[in-house]
Amino acid sequence: MNTVLVNGDGGLYNPPRFKAGHPPDGRGILSTSLRTYVFLDSLQPQLAAHICTTCRGYFPVPYVASLFVEIAPGMAIHRLMDVALKNSKVHPATLVVERAYGMLELHSEDKGEVRSGGEAILKHIGHVEDDRMKPRIVSNTIIRAIEPMHAMILDKIRFGSMIEPGQSLFILETEPAAYAALAANEAEKAANVRLIDVMVFGAFGRLYMAGTESEIDSAAQAAVAALKGISGKEPPAFKDK
Repeated sequence: MNTVLVNGDGGLYNPPRFKAGHPPDGRGILSTSLRTYVFLDSLQPQLAAHICTTCRGYFPVPYVASLFVEIAPGMAIHRLMDVALKNSKVHPATLVVERAYGMLELHSEDKGEVRSGGEAILKHIGHVEDDRMKPRIVSNTIIRAIEPMHAMILDKIRFGSMIEPGQSLFILETEPAAYAALAANEAEKAANVRLIDVMVFGAFGRLYMAGTESEIDSAAQAAVAALKGISGKEPPAFKDK
């Protein structure tokens, strides 16, 4: 049986016909905001291990190239995953849709394939890399000689290494969230520190690292410098959704 739709005037409803299912001029399509777009040329061992612990996709190994993309609205990330996989030979580790944003991670031993996947994503949403938001450092704290009970609480909730009493703790919070991956990767490159935990999706990204006082200072400097070196657009003021 055929279904006949009528319009408000009682006449037949003739839906518009579009090529390849895409309305022209973006009609009917929500614009996609590029929040994070960050390419990591060499995924560091601790960050790779943390991704393996928390992801539900394909595990990365150390030193592969990696791409983190975060967008709004969140559900649009599924289309971008599809576009990247159809246009490059990459492996996805993470695909997250939360309240307001969507985030994905792609990786490959071939840097060119990762870049191709990223370029396909940018082309699909009509953006260039510099349309991304610049990271904003929300908080940046070093706690010296952490107390045993504080260390115990962190060890209960972390997905990375354990922190020992007396070590220094570096805490970084950034917006958009996925830039926390860049901060973690560059800090690990620069210093002999432990990655305690890193959260790369949600309203804010959060990074926890531990080590000796001098090593934590070096790690913090590298993380902050990496975030400040990212070009892009200034993020709007945060509004809880």
